[in-house]
Amino acid sequence: MAVLFSDNAKRRIAETCARYPTKQAALLPVLHIAQEEFGDVRDEVAQLVAETLGLPYAHVHGVVTFYTMYHRHKTGKKVLLVCTNVSCMLRGAYDVLGHIEKRLGIKAGQDTPDGKFTLHEEECLAACANAPMMICGDNYYLDLDAAKVDRILDELK
Repeated sequence: MAVLFSDNAKRRIAETCARYPTKQAALLPVLHIAQEEFGDVRDEVAQLVAETLGLPYAHVHGVVTFYTMYHRHKTGKKVLLVCTNVSCMLRGAYDVLGHIEKRLGIKAGQDTPDGKFTLHEEECLAACANAPMMICGDNYYLDLDAAKVDRILDELK
C-alpha cells in the first residue's frame, strides 16, 4: 500500500514551504509533518517527502537517519528522551536511565509491550544547567532523580 499525504498534511506542507527560501530548507519541518501524519519516517515516508519536495531520496534519508527526533519505526504513545551527555552523566543520568528501564521493564531503544512508552538515550538535549533531564513530547523534565521520575511516569501513564 502506497503512503500518501492527507489533504490537511498537503496544505500544511505548502504553508511550510512558503515560509522557506528553498524546499531543502523546509525539509526538517516537513519531516515533522510526515511523522505526525504516519507515526514514523520509514523508507516509504521518506520517499514520499523526497518526491513532494523534489529532493533526492538520499538527502532525505541522510537527514532522517542523522537526527534522532525522526523515528524509523512506530513508537509508543509517549517517547522518553533521556540525555546522557557529559553534564547529565556527571549528575546521575545513567542512574535515571537505569531507573526508567527498571520501572518500564525495557532497555533504551525499546518500546513497552503495551505500546505506551518508547525509551531513547540521547546524546544532548541542551539543558545542561538542569542535568539530568529528559524530554517527553513538548515537556522538559529537569533536575531528575528516581523519585521525580516515578512521579513523572505516573502522570504520563
